[in-house]
Amino acid sequence: MEPIELPIDGVLDLHTFHPKDVPDLLTDYFTECVRRNIFSVRIIHGKGKGILKKKVRGCLKRSDLVISFREAPGDAGGWGATLVELRCPG
Repeated sequence: MEPIELPIDGVLDLHTFHPKDVPDLLTDYFTECVRRNIFSVRIIHGKGKGILKKKVRGCLKRSDLVISFREAPGDAGGWGATLVELRCPG
């Protein structure tokens, strides 16, 4: 299986990923965002049944890279997206 290259622009759309891949994906994406001085990230998990959102929120609670997170406002995805603030190194 070929690796998928994602743009690192502060917006991560998880629609094409399986929930089991989320923990490693978030860690890798956040690490790369911080390396590029991107500290505000929008994660699009979709509305659906909330399974992916629950998985994302659990990972965010356990991540040392995350300062805070909250539901996105309506114009940024509402309850189908989560806004994350990452810790600045140093």
